[in-house]
Amino acid sequence: MPSKPDYGLDAPGVVRTLILIGVILLPFGRLVPSFRIGSVTFVLGSASVVTGSLLILEGLLMILYSKWGKFRHCDRMLKRIAWHGTETVLDVGTGRGLLLIAAAKHLTTGKSVGIDIWSSKDLSGNTMEGTLRNAELEGVRERVDVQNGDATAMRFPDATFDVILSNACIHNIPGRKARDKACREIVRVLKPGGVALVSDFIHTADYVKACRAAGATAIRTGMNFLFTFPRMRVVEVRKPAP
Repeated sequence: MPSKPDYGLDAPGVVRTLILIGVILLPFGRLVPSFRIGSVTFVLGSASVVTGSLLILEGLLMILYSKWGKFRHCDRMLKRIAWHGTETVLDVGTGRGLLLIAAAKHLTTGKSVGIDIWSSKDLSGNTMEGTLRNAELEGVRERVDVQNGDATAMRFPDATFDVILSNACIHNIPGRKARDKACREIVRVLKPGGVALVSDFIHTADYVKACRAAGATAIRTGMNFLFTFPRMRVVEVRKPAP
């Protein structure tokens, strides 16, 4: 049993590829000579060095987000909710349980539920057992439930949850129609008067459209330039009360 929770590295394959290609390009740039065509000089070596440096920087920024930024981003999301402690919460694509567990810390009699398909390419060490271990270490195991679950076909009845959370999950669903279906599912299982916060770095305008088409109100924040890389937006979805 680890002594402290581990919330993993996001998109580990992407991080590894960025840094590896960057490292290859840096020395390669010194070996490529410049050449002229007419009056134009092509400095391919310098371009290789610049590209390699940028790729390494992107990889390092993604590591920084995984180890520091996503915790700040999580706090930013949860501060948008007026907690009472009695809420039933759903975290869609919970991964190692960062939002799931942070929400559980706001609860007294409420329950925090997480669903995932446990893809290791999206998050290192992405397992249900790892999530439950984190909940135990964070002291909220009794307020947490973790399940296998597909965001496009949730097994919950209509109007089950007061709060729904999701961070960097829905973009992993292939195809616009399937992502729209996940958004409709979020609206379906959200209680009237409830709020869903869906954070992502692409497709957020589509999420807004899909949620509105499903009968909810939806707005999105500006990009978060301070804590996240790639830059995140938060889509705030509210289901009208009857």
